[in-house]
Amino acid sequence: MTYTSQKPVDQRFIHSGITWSQFKSIQAGFLDSPGIQLFYYRGELEILSTSPDHEIVKGNLGYLLETYLVEREIDFMGTGSCSLEKENEASVMANESYCFGEQKPIPDLAIEVVLTSGGTPKLERYKALGVKEVWFWENRKISVYALENERYQSIARSQFVPNLNLEWLARCATLSSRIQAVREFRTRSTL
Repeated sequence: MTYTSQKPVDQRFIHSGITWSQFKSIQAGFLDSPGIQLFYYRGELEILSTSPDHEIVKGNLGYLLETYLVEREIDFMGTGSCSLEKENEASVMANESYCFGEQKPIPDLAIEVVLTSGGTPKLERYKALGVKEVWFWENRKISVYALENERYQSIARSQFVPNLNLEWLARCATLSSRIQAVREFRTRSTL
């Protein structure tokens, strides 16, 4: 069973002309607000309120990826949706993020679930922070971008988990039952 909402209900607010100090004040005001994500890039503030469908896909993606990594003994640190910042320039909250090999101040991989808006325009934020790889789950597909020579390039496979079947991961992430998602995922999780 896939998630069942008739339409996504993520809500998004964007405002330009915000200074870094104004952003930090706004961010402090939302500290105890679950389901709210704040983004900043060169004066533009984005506030995103996530829907249950968004959270189902996000949760499944993270759980399934971590299951895959553990079962294949790939060393990783899940850094979740912590705020990643470069003062006066960018702040992002990936839906999920990971470091491979050892913990780093900036994760190697960030994952974004896109139901209503976002996608590749967010790559500039991640580039400012130096995130090596970004995945976008959008329209039941995962697009992978690797930072090479100061630009993101679309790539077919992840450089960190090259044998992972991303098409199957994207499909299984839409299943509303976590148990069903894991069962399905284990049937074809490798290429």
